[in-house]
Amino acid sequence: MLISVHSDTPNLRHIRQGATALKNGEIIVYPTDTLYGLGCDIHNKSAIEKIYRIKMMDKKKPLSFICYDYSQVAEYAKISNFAFKIMKSILPGPYTIILPATNLVPKMLKTKQKTVGVRIPDNQFALQLVKEFGSPIISTTITTDEEIVVSDPDTINDKYSKRISYVFSDGISASEPSSIIEIIDNEIRLVRQGKGSTDFLN
Repeated sequence: MLISVHSDTPNLRHIRQGATALKNGEIIVYPTDTLYGLGCDIHNKSAIEKIYRIKMMDKKKPLSFICYDYSQVAEYAKISNFAFKIMKSILPGPYTIILPATNLVPKMLKTKQKTVGVRIPDNQFALQLVKEFGSPIISTTITTDEEIVVSDPDTINDKYSKRISYVFSDGISASEPSSIIEIIDNEIRLVRQGKGSTDFLN
C-alpha cells in the first residue's frame, strides 16, 4: 500500500501504522535523508531473511540499521570518545557509521570482524518511526536485479506491493546512498563516498 507522508512533519497515524506493521513482522519502505529504506525489526529473523530474498542479497553481506539517538546506538555499538566526537559533528545526517558491535546485535547483522553499521538519518519520519517502534529497524536500499537503485516510490510499490506492507512516500528520493565511515578504536576510514561531505576526513 502506497501512503503519502511528510518527512518534516510526519502524521502520527502514519508513524503508528508503520510501527504496528514492524511489530507484526512485516516489511515496509520508508523515506530517509538519502534513498528509500527497506525496513523490518532487527530482532525478527524471518523478516530479515525476507529482506535478503527481496534484494537477492548474499546473507554473508550484513545489513545496517537505523537508531533514534545516541543512547540507542550505544546499546548496539561500542562508541569510543573519538567516535562520539566524530558522530556528533555529522549526525543526524547521510552517513552510515561502522562500529564494534555489542552482544545485543543479532548474529546475522554482524560482520566477520564483529562490527555493525548504524545510521541516525536527518529525516523525522524515519526517526519518529524508530522511536514509536521502540527498537532499531533495518535500513537497506531497494535495487533492481541489475543493482540499480530505485528512487521512485511508485515503481517500488508496483514491483514489490505483494511482499511489502507499506510504501511510505515523500516523493522521489535522493540519487545517492549514504557515505559509509568506519571508526574502530581511534582510526577512521572512508568505506564508501555517498551523499554527505567527507572533508572532515582530510
